[in-house]
Amino acid sequence: MTEWWAVRRAHSMKPATYTCPLCGLRLHAMSEHVVIAPENDAERRRHAHTECVARARKAGTFKTYDDWRAIQPRRSFAQRYLRRK
Repeated sequence: MTEWWAVRRAHSMKPATYTCPLCGLRLHAMSEHVVIAPENDAERRRHAHTECVARARKAGTFKTYDDWRAIQPRRSFAQRYLRRK
């Protein structure tokens, strides 16, 4: 299971068509959309509708790195200090 996704805006002049992995509908490369990659794995990146990603984030089913990082346990000052050495 993917814990977080990298998301970046995309727009291309290439006459290509993709299938959005979130809704299954067609997506034209020339439209405004985003590229998503599970845990920053560029080999598994997919093109998705911006609206689909926004809807999934609002529903809590699609976490970005920042969302995931915010819920990770924080190390104490001593743990951070000792790790630097």
